[in-house]
Amino acid sequence: MSIVLYNTLTSRKEAFRPLQPNRVTMYVCGPTVYNLAHIGNARPVVVFDVLFRLLQTRYSEVIYARNITDVDDKIIAAARDSGRSIEDVTAEFTDKYREDMAALNALPPTLEPHATHHIDGMIALTETLLAKGHAYISEGHVLFAVESMPDYGRLSGRSLDDMLAGARVEVADYKRHPGDFVLWKPAAAEDPGWDSPWGRGRPGWHLECSAMIRAHLGETIDIHGGGRDLIFPHHENEIAQSRCAHGGDYVRYWMHNAYLDIDGEKMSKSLGNFRTVRELLTHYRGEVLRFALLSAHYRSPLNFSTDLLAQAEANLGSFYTALRSVQGVPESDEVDLRTEGFYCALEDDLNTPLAIAELHALAKQLHKAAAADKPLLKARLLAAGQLLGILQQDPEAWLQGGAAADDIAPEAIEALIAERQAAKQEKDFARADAIRQQLLDAGVELEDGREGTLWRRA
Repeated sequence: MSIVLYNTLTSRKEAFRPLQPNRVTMYVCGPTVYNLAHIGNARPVVVFDVLFRLLQTRYSEVIYARNITDVDDKIIAAARDSGRSIEDVTAEFTDKYREDMAALNALPPTLEPHATHHIDGMIALTETLLAKGHAYISEGHVLFAVESMPDYGRLSGRSLDDMLAGARVEVADYKRHPGDFVLWKPAAAEDPGWDSPWGRGRPGWHLECSAMIRAHLGETIDIHGGGRDLIFPHHENEIAQSRCAHGGDYVRYWMHNAYLDIDGEKMSKSLGNFRTVRELLTHYRGEVLRFALLSAHYRSPLNFSTDLLAQAEANLGSFYTALRSVQGVPESDEVDLRTEGFYCALEDDLNTPLAIAELHALAKQLHKAAAADKPLLKARLLAAGQLLGILQQDPEAWLQGGAAADDIAPEAIEALIAERQAAKQEKDFARADAIRQQLLDAGVELEDGREGTLWRRA
């Protein structure tokens, strides 16, 4: 079976076939680095990380680029408000973004191009669009003329009239058509800017990705991803400027993840439910956040809640408990990924809920398996976890870790377990049961076995 992906451009699932037989190019829109990443920003990172892992099992070369937008109005405002330089602001939040995404077990992309490193390419792209009659100069701005492209709006499935109906923003008087978008704009003396044929200025937002894709991946790439909120205008405008400048398809498969809500409401600072990844990591381990983000299909809305996180913690605990039971068992090297149910689930447009169901089935089999079957089942469970970016930690450390500041310390747990064992030897079963209940009340579950008593945080 081939990998099947839902293509936003055609509104259907399609068998994935890269432009070159054994080489895949993928680009995903990255952060604008003026603040901490919120949990909604993390969803595409985790989704496309799973796709990156899957593609690497099929193709010898997978080039995954995720950009850093380090010039933008919001960055300029953040620097001005904090009294810091733009370079300080972007360096800080680029580093924190990398740290937070690494905490979610996301692999680093192959390439991480920065917008400010590609200004020459953006100027060249703008010059090409002007020369071909797809752009014009007005009051120091260079704008793309949307009416010059016959099928503008195809990605979002809306005509120009539909896009502009009910628009609430005031249209700049330097535009010929309200839908025209800025390729290059003047920069104030105190703001960052670069010399260009049209004066000192800086690029429009949409221009960045087109220039970076051409510089690093070519004029046509296999996959372009991001959140649904980027379909219009960002990705629509990327298509317009790239295809009008260079021809070709630009992107062959467009993929977009759905929105994330917090406790049933849209995440918003005004509602007080704005959750950054960094803040959540003070309460939950990164693997728990990752599992929660994968619990729904990427094209389905996800309600991110404390209940979802508790379920994610419990599910991971059950998987690690299964792996702890075979910690001394060597892994088999006979796993055939393409025959595995979890692999087939991911081949079908990244069906992570079905893949997770397959993990539960494997863990259940592992609990009941005969000794001879355990090496292969262990290897299959770990292989599934590797594809999803989970279950790569030491099971004992996982099950005993993750304590909050007010939780009972591991040393105290071990002391109570020793006291319970002594009580059982003295046949003081009432005391032994009381200790078990005391630990359970403190959020610690005991598991008695041949090798002694193991514990995990509930």
